[in-house]
Amino acid sequence: MTACIDLRLRRLVRTTVAVMAMAAMGLALAQGVPVRVLVGFPPGGGTDAIARILAEKLKDQLGVPVVVENRAGAGGMIAAQALKMAVPDGNTVLLSHDHTISILPLVMKAPGFDPAHDFVAVAGFATFVNALAVSGGTPAKSVSDYVAWVRSQGAGKAAVGIPAPASVPEFLVKVIGQKYGADLQAVPYRGSAPMMADMLGNQIGAGVASVPDFIENHKAGKVRIIAVLGGARQAVLPDVPTFAELGLAGFEDVPYYGFFAPVGTPKAAIDKFSDALAKVLALPEVRESLTNMGLSVGMMGAQQLASREHAYAQTWAKIIKASGFQAP
Repeated sequence: MTACIDLRLRRLVRTTVAVMAMAAMGLALAQGVPVRVLVGFPPGGGTDAIARILAEKLKDQLGVPVVVENRAGAGGMIAAQALKMAVPDGNTVLLSHDHTISILPLVMKAPGFDPAHDFVAVAGFATFVNALAVSGGTPAKSVSDYVAWVRSQGAGKAAVGIPAPASVPEFLVKVIGQKYGADLQAVPYRGSAPMMADMLGNQIGAGVASVPDFIENHKAGKVRIIAVLGGARQAVLPDVPTFAELGLAGFEDVPYYGFFAPVGTPKAAIDKFSDALAKVLALPEVRESLTNMGLSVGMMGAQQLASREHAYAQTWAKIIKASGFQAP
């Protein structure tokens, strides 16, 4: 009898909390409380630019201000921890790519969050590929040129910038070096923006990051993207070969961008945000802006995004284990 009463009480508490959260969400929206979009990287990088494009249009669909809040540091870990602590009322979401959600839990013993238990998928909106780019001060115009240039340096080694430590770009630097017999040393930054600043200043000769991080400076001739990952050449970079074409296969599974919310966020709030995002992605100007940045735009519902995140994490868990990497 006691067990039955306890069970009923737990159900009553859960129902009450859910109703209160939905009521709070409705009240907040009615009062114009802004929706916060947490971004784990500094202003000026690719992820920040994407967030601001979407936020500008989401405010029209949601009927409330949508504010981008940069919580930069630790490869998105600080922003993810902030999401975990946020009230699950539908007014806080995290815009993230694969690194924070799928990779950090594989390379950190205690990241301070567990995506499977602390977050819920809201919606995905794009996939992208990573790329190797060289700075304007590096004479290389191809991967073979770059390898030859590295070997010509006095110590026969070169630093390659990456947006975050223990990230997919770091593992790619290692694999690229092994493939081409080049001594490449990954140098982690606090996001792509400071890495790009050093590349533009010729403080570092190359970097590995997402195409959206490089594309504007590539178009301006300030850096040169010389190879991309993924299974096919990118529409915005038709003359740039894939690493698979160059003999480095096994990296065809492309990363993703999506929105995540704290666990316990009412389904009504998730559906409302997802519906608004779908309408934003249908706008020709939004699709054009994101496509020109090197994204493959496509709406993913909550379940589809969650499945993609799980599959991507499984793929990289094998790669990371094979590399011999030890979580700090």
